[in-house]
Amino acid sequence: MMRKSLIETYTMFKRNALISMRNLDAVMNSVIVAALMMVLFVYVFGGAINVNDFNYVDFIVPGVLIQCIAQGAAPVAININHDLKGGVVERFRSLNIAKSSFLIGHVAAATFTITVVIGVALLMGFRPQASFLDWLSILALLFLFVIAMTWLAIIFGLMASSPEAASAFMIVSVIPYLSSGFVPTETMPKFVRFFAENQPMTPMINTLRGLMLDGPTTDLPLALLWIFGIIALSWIFAVILYNKKTNF
Repeated sequence: MMRKSLIETYTMFKRNALISMRNLDAVMNSVIVAALMMVLFVYVFGGAINVNDFNYVDFIVPGVLIQCIAQGAAPVAININHDLKGGVVERFRSLNIAKSSFLIGHVAAATFTITVVIGVALLMGFRPQASFLDWLSILALLFLFVIAMTWLAIIFGLMASSPEAASAFMIVSVIPYLSSGFVPTETMPKFVRFFAENQPMTPMINTLRGLMLDGPTTDLPLALLWIFGIIALSWIFAVILYNKKTNF
């Protein structure tokens, strides 16, 4: 039974990956935006921002990675809503497949965008000090964050009234700007600083920065707590909403 469920989930994963890759506009947009963000912040804003002892390009790489992952989750909300409204789910209901495979199949890693961001950063002077084990930890954290953002996008897609409404999930990509990703939080006004220091993306960014630059990783437990909390709650609500929408 477990093997059958894994095969069905992989089939759905492959289907959604192929759909995404055929949408070259979305793929290129993610790549171009990732590269332009690095250029904009480093060469336009970097000279005016004081990040203490850090090189600015080193400082912002974790924030750009998190922002790109949040932005890259938006198409999931659109695709899942499109499947619901377009009758695709009705076709799947007639097949003997696991209920969860359709939802889990939408969880895909943003490996390509992450690679582009790090590649552009290296060209611009990014010099990480991470060891091999540090890089394994970095990749694991990024993968977990992809899963968390994707499950949130699935909920949004299930709740939205249309694919166009589901595209509003892009608002989540603004949250990394209100974090420690691009400027130190101590430079922010009090009310903004309070939000920045108590939202899920800041401990994630701080942990990635510490791993990449051989700095402190004291925020790791909090980052994991946020990530696993988001994944668990999102999964529960997504399954409830999906069952309600499809009457399984």
